[in-house]
Amino acid sequence: MRPYQKNLEELLQNYEQEDPLQGLSTKTATERLASDGPNALVAKKTPNWLLFIRQFNNMIIYILLFATLLTLFLGHYTDAIVISVVIIANAMIGYYQEANAADALAKIKDLLATNATVYRDGIRQDIDATKLVRGDVVFLEAGDQVPADLRLIKTADLRIQESALTGEADAVTKHADALETADLPLAEQANMAFSSTTVVNGSGLGVVVATGEKTELGKISTAVASAKTRPTPLVKEINALGKTVSLCVLGAAVLLFILGFIFETYSLPVLTLAIVTMIVGSIPEGLPATTSVILALGVSDLAKNKNAIVKSLPSAETLGAVDVIATDKTGTLTKNEMTVTDIYIDERHFSVSGSGYAPTGTLFINGEATTEREAKLKELLLAGYFANDTTLTQVDDTWTINGEPTDGAFLTAYHKLMPNKESVQLEKLDLLPFDSFHRYMASLIQLSNGAKKIYLKGAPDKLFNFAQQQDPNFERSFWQAKADHLANQGKRIVALGVIKDADQITELEHEHLENGFTFLGLTGIIDPPRPEVITALREMNKAKVEVKMITGDAPLTAAAIGRQLGLSDGELHTITGVEWDQLTTKEKCEAAVKNQIFARTTPENKLEIIEALQQSGKVTAMTGDGVNDAPALKKADIGVSMGIKGTDAAKEASDMILTDDNFATLATAIKEGRRIYDNIKKSILFLLPTSFAEGLIIFLTILFNQEMPLQATQLLWINLVSAITIQFAFIFEPGASDLMKRPPRKSNSRLISGREMLQLGYVSLLIALVGLGAYELLIATGASATLASTAMVNIIVFSKIFYLFNIRTEESAFSSASFTNKKAFSIILIMILLQMGLTYLPFMQDAFSTTGMQLGEWILTIVCGFSVLAVTELDKFFKLRLARARN
Repeated sequence: MRPYQKNLEELLQNYEQEDPLQGLSTKTATERLASDGPNALVAKKTPNWLLFIRQFNNMIIYILLFATLLTLFLGHYTDAIVISVVIIANAMIGYYQEANAADALAKIKDLLATNATVYRDGIRQDIDATKLVRGDVVFLEAGDQVPADLRLIKTADLRIQESALTGEADAVTKHADALETADLPLAEQANMAFSSTTVVNGSGLGVVVATGEKTELGKISTAVASAKTRPTPLVKEINALGKTVSLCVLGAAVLLFILGFIFETYSLPVLTLAIVTMIVGSIPEGLPATTSVILALGVSDLAKNKNAIVKSLPSAETLGAVDVIATDKTGTLTKNEMTVTDIYIDERHFSVSGSGYAPTGTLFINGEATTEREAKLKELLLAGYFANDTTLTQVDDTWTINGEPTDGAFLTAYHKLMPNKESVQLEKLDLLPFDSFHRYMASLIQLSNGAKKIYLKGAPDKLFNFAQQQDPNFERSFWQAKADHLANQGKRIVALGVIKDADQITELEHEHLENGFTFLGLTGIIDPPRPEVITALREMNKAKVEVKMITGDAPLTAAAIGRQLGLSDGELHTITGVEWDQLTTKEKCEAAVKNQIFARTTPENKLEIIEALQQSGKVTAMTGDGVNDAPALKKADIGVSMGIKGTDAAKEASDMILTDDNFATLATAIKEGRRIYDNIKKSILFLLPTSFAEGLIIFLTILFNQEMPLQATQLLWINLVSAITIQFAFIFEPGASDLMKRPPRKSNSRLISGREMLQLGYVSLLIALVGLGAYELLIATGASATLASTAMVNIIVFSKIFYLFNIRTEESAFSSASFTNKKAFSIILIMILLQMGLTYLPFMQDAFSTTGMQLGEWILTIVCGFSVLAVTELDKFFKLRLARARN
């Protein structure tokens, strides 16, 4: 039997207790502490040194490290230093991001209470909460944080806020009675108090039934620790690309070394240095740095201008690949400001305008505004006002509540519709608070003449029962139809009633509600959808990003709200938590994809839904704010928590925090993620052919037994200065106009398509041939080798500059699209100035073996560079014509 199923006698016997107020003996407590361990959660943290070492676990880095060792061995220390600086810089960037990543377990550990009031050796005393053991009797009162999982054995108006653990918004009224039903969800275990939850009212005694990692909070921490995070789509694609490129370059290097060695093209040291130079020239060492900078500036823009803090760089791009967002409803898709919109009294239907807690609105009957307040309507409003233990206050221009949202709705309705405030003539004598067992709230009221009434509000079926007991002619079917009508509109239904003859009652008991009950009517209450969410969902639907709502609401209510929000362009499919639990693993994958609404779900269902979506090949985002959301947030491809109402555990388990708690911010972030991905892809498509061209020049030179046209330092200049500098232009590239009209890219898609691979190959060959041709032309016309190699360096750099205009936009480079990124021109100007310095400054000439160029060489440089743009633009022209013909 579970602890909540046991009665007091069984419970005390199980933990070897005789008298709860006597408690455990110090000896017994010490023995149990030694066997069970402390009431604490241990967060395992990866050492910083290991985080740093992990940054070198990359194929490109391995090759660069090998190149560094070879250049050191050959005595080329400058080359070795430059390559080493690049390696360390990339490692530092990766380490910084990972060191600042989420530490969910540490934050969950912080949630545990630090002290506990217990009975030991017959004495009530405060002890360190870590020393609690099974069987300890703990005293709770308002304001306390529950220190362990407790089976309550005595309560006095005890209410506990469990939203962070269960996701239920309202505080739960607790009792000490045994519950017969097995396998109850946490939210329905009304005789249990769980670690980390907060006592908001009353007091109670409870026996400790679980400590540390065996508590419900501990189980969540274990789930967080065991949740395996998947590498982001971009990381997977870049890793695959880096591995492919590295293997190709190494293969070519080995083949070339063998050929050079067999045919004795060069001496062994010269051949080795030439091979290293080719490897360094071909390996895109600027790729990690450029990718990191594009991601970092995108992350910075999201934080400064878009109210979204992204904690790890790759997560920013993952947003662009997301095709499913799983989200809770209350407070995320809706305002979490309950509002009375409908009132049914007898045959009459009243509607009320206004939303939220501000008491401004108008009463309508049959669609027409009215200022009349009939007696039964006033009585109903008074019932909602007094059967209530919430307060409504105004701070500056904002109305807020302290208490339950449903109660707040009735306070607002009263202030809207009762301008004369007739409550001043009444005095509240006693209150029966709402609890999950009785599902109603009642208040004993004394009128100014001394007479007493009892006002009730609660679940319709409960009040229908009271009404039928008093009046056999009560039209239950009529009122049930009204309730169903409101439920189909996504509204919460609350019934109200009054007992007018209560003069003899001084202290309210449940038995007092069984006689003299008069049914007043029904109300429909909505949690208004956030207007910005409706707009955001419309945009996400266009972008083919599915949004799935996970809620504890009833299926009818959840479906109605889904329709109001425009959750899907097509038919909405709903599944309940109970139905979900009965499915096989395969069926869960199918159900996760098919259904848009998951109703009556438990916290455990959230993690299972995320796992099922991922197993179906979906790139999934998860939004949440509670401790119970932490495992799902960590498991999702990108976890998104709320910055205002989110718990620390949720924020630390997530990859992104919405500082304004605004779901619509996600649409903006997705758009930014897609822009970041496009720009990273453009930078890769730009970097690879220009890097390969340098390697290809060395390859062809060795193959044809020619003098080296480029020095190693010149290649390093091209790779580590010009390539990275020019690539900064992609950081500022604006998003394409159709960015949010495209479907998300497939999770298994390749970073570079076959068509792009073809372009990569011919551009590499074109730049290499143009450079080698110009070099040979200058040598043939009597130029020195130094002048020819200087011209070749400038030709390669200017080829890059012209090729930049082709890659930047899918439209023609000769259209207005080329002028959308003005910072690109500033970066190009900086690069040209650097090339002037390389060509004409004496110390640069000494360091890089260059010399000054005349007008003729510059004309040749510009013509060669422009030829690369002309060929690639001609290719783009035919590609665009073919695409238009297909459409």
